[in-house]
Amino acid sequence: MFTGIVEELGEVTAVENLGDSSRFRLRGPLVTEGARHGDSIAVNGVCLTVVETGDGEFTADVMAETLKRSSLGALSKGARVNLERPTAVGGRLGGHIVQGHVDAVGTVVERIPSENWEIVKVSVPDGLARYVVEKGSITVDGVSLTVVEAGADFFTVSLIPTTLALTTLGVKQPGDPVNLEVDIIAKYVERLLGARTGETTR
Repeated sequence: MFTGIVEELGEVTAVENLGDSSRFRLRGPLVTEGARHGDSIAVNGVCLTVVETGDGEFTADVMAETLKRSSLGALSKGARVNLERPTAVGGRLGGHIVQGHVDAVGTVVERIPSENWEIVKVSVPDGLARYVVEKGSITVDGVSLTVVEAGADFFTVSLIPTTLALTTLGVKQPGDPVNLEVDIIAKYVERLLGARTGETTR
């Protein structure tokens, strides 16, 4: 489990295409401190399993399903990424409950700068908007954010200077893809209510 509070701005140091999968090597001295084979690290909001670690870097295998559902397949050597280790039991939940299971890929539509913050508008793929509510939480590229406005096919978030400086959201431009993870509790509630009424949900 993660909280969507990015710990480190890392970097992709190598990408090996393995046909229907890829192997990534990523640099992140902080998140790899004490990391071992089998541990989890979230990369742009995607929970990946550590294969090897050393010299402040780690490798992770990314399967076809992950490449299909996230924007990781578009990453290349030199790309910056948001990194987060799993939440320690008994620790503070600074963001919200995040699984690292990306629901879909959205697109940055617009950036509206202000004096001390910036509003970012993101498109929402069909079927996902129903889980996005005003003042609710959403994860964008692994960053836990509060929704400012929830539209039929978009939402907006307000980014503070810290988020702009310490995550990839500070450099994302209109047209760039972003990984989206909605609130898991909303999906469970929908599924349970659907079972009671005889309706089916995905």
